[in-house]
Amino acid sequence: MNFSPLWLSFKTAIIATVIVFIVGVFLARVISRRDFPGKSIIEAIFLLPLVLPPTVVGFGLLVLFGKNGPIGKLLINWFDLQIVFSWYAVIIAAVVVAFPLMYQSAAAAFQKYDANLEYAAYTMGASRWRVFWTISFPLAWPGLLAGLVLTFARALGEFGATLMLAGYIPNVTDTIPLAIYFAVESGNMEMATFWVIIIVSLGFSAILWLNWWSKRSIMKHSIEKNT
Repeated sequence: MNFSPLWLSFKTAIIATVIVFIVGVFLARVISRRDFPGKSIIEAIFLLPLVLPPTVVGFGLLVLFGKNGPIGKLLINWFDLQIVFSWYAVIIAAVVVAFPLMYQSAAAAFQKYDANLEYAAYTMGASRWRVFWTISFPLAWPGLLAGLVLTFARALGEFGATLMLAGYIPNVTDTIPLAIYFAVESGNMEMATFWVIIIVSLGFSAILWLNWWSKRSIMKHSIEKNT
């Protein structure tokens, strides 16, 4: 049994989740509480991969990162780095497809609490960095954690965009979803069933834990409020 798809999927999901969390939280914090011309358009672009078919997202990435694409040509000329059909392509596909979930969760989390708490800290001389880590981040953490879990689960299950941009290369780009697809294509239903059970178990566990944690947090908040 080759467990390369499991290791590659975990590695990809973890790295993609870290990237998406940092970028998503930063952009949500900067954009969510501000009104400016074009804000709706920017947010629509951020959330677009959520509603587009993954193959369309993959095609767009292929146009951008292909040998003749603007980003792909730049990376090849400057760094001699080809993205298409590489492990980097798997990361990029997972990041782009999972980003909307993190951004949406983070934006909602930062809008949920009272902004006057931040303004009060500013009037007392606290820096923006300190306000973020001592007030904004802790208050938004429940929503950020939900986004984090959903991002990891989405990155773990990414298929369409990955297939378009990275292809299927054993031990290089063979994530669990791709392993399932090509196992079915080759008629190896036992292998496909094995990987289906694995990824369903992982996704179910992530959602189950998130629901448990959410109910526990709500119950804890209610107890603290009543005492």
